[in-house]
Amino acid sequence: MTDFKTGPLMYGIALFVVAFVIVQSVFFIVKSWKRAREIGVESEKLRQTLFSSVLFSLAPAVSILATVLALASALGIVLPWIRLSVIGNLAYESVAAENTLNVLGSSISSEVTDPQQFSTIAWTMTIGSCFPLLLLPFLCKKIHSAMGKVTAKSKSSGALGDILGAAAFIGIIAAFIARCIAGKPTDGPSAGVMSVSTLLSAMIFTIALDYLCKKKKLTKLEPFVLPIAMFGAMGIAVLFTQVLPPEIAQLTWR
Repeated sequence: MTDFKTGPLMYGIALFVVAFVIVQSVFFIVKSWKRAREIGVESEKLRQTLFSSVLFSLAPAVSILATVLALASALGIVLPWIRLSVIGNLAYESVAAENTLNVLGSSISSEVTDPQQFSTIAWTMTIGSCFPLLLLPFLCKKIHSAMGKVTAKSKSSGALGDILGAAAFIGIIAAFIARCIAGKPTDGPSAGVMSVSTLLSAMIFTIALDYLCKKKKLTKLEPFVLPIAMFGAMGIAVLFTQVLPPEIAQLTWR
């Protein structure tokens, strides 16, 4: 029996979405290139811009691939592929799926086998990501003005803006770290040796790569620090699962 998460219908939807995104991208590239030539931009400068844009997109693409792989164990490969081909990121997609499964009495670490649960997760992830697209055109200017007033009160307004953005991001990450270390009171797998070791591995990889970038001035490596650390931590988790005794690798706590 074909798995509903990876059936022909799902792959058909995925191929349609990916084809639409590619066609749309090519359309705007061609239109932009023609317009640039009309206003006198040199072909060499256009080629350099195109090449730099391709290089700049590699790091986010690797991060997206890591997110797809992280969600694939529970949702299959197709739904995360569809979601992240359009809009989304690790923080939103995993939180939306995890919160939905928690309400349904399950966990993102377990494979979803109920079509109704799968459908609910898909709708939650999709509808939730639509709100920024609907609200930002009306609220973005007001939010930007409010942020400007806050940062303008500081002598180093740019630094304060960076701090506010970093604080919001750290708050999201802190929720994952707390769950990784302490587990959760709801039903489902508890935190344990593997979750903590994966977390520590990711931290070590990130710190080491960040130090290497600053020490050797490897500016081209900086955008790849996060995806490399994610894949490195995944590799360490697989390695520990294979080499550690089962009673240690499977040790969990609340």
